[in-house]
Amino acid sequence: MPSPLQAWHHVVQSRDTAALNALLHDDVVFHSPVVHTPQRGKAITSLYLQGAMHVLNTPAFHYLREVAGPNDAVLEFQTEIDGIQINGVDLIHWDDQGLITDFKVMLRPLKAVNLVHQKMGEMLQKLAR
Repeated sequence: MPSPLQAWHHVVQSRDTAALNALLHDDVVFHSPVVHTPQRGKAITSLYLQGAMHVLNTPAFHYLREVAGPNDAVLEFQTEIDGIQINGVDLIHWDDQGLITDFKVMLRPLKAVNLVHQKMGEMLQKLAR
């Protein structure tokens, strides 16, 4: 059985929605870089992460480094959208069963945050249909 971190990398590479949902705890909390309040629950977290995979996971997307412990990982990534370089961090926590219980995304610079906010809004409307 793959580790939660290996399973996450599979989800990112494959964009496998079923694998994503299998990796998320029912009560997972998602912290968006553009939404003030934490989003709670598997359904909304899955929707946000699917949207992020479509918006951020361009051919330029790659993880630069990762720092991982027994139940936590910090993954720094870089990508480019519309000529704008985006640098970000995924902070992931999983429980002893290997299910993600907390997922936080942080982005920089401000120009990138604004662009991702716009693109994610458009993508979430498409996915919610």
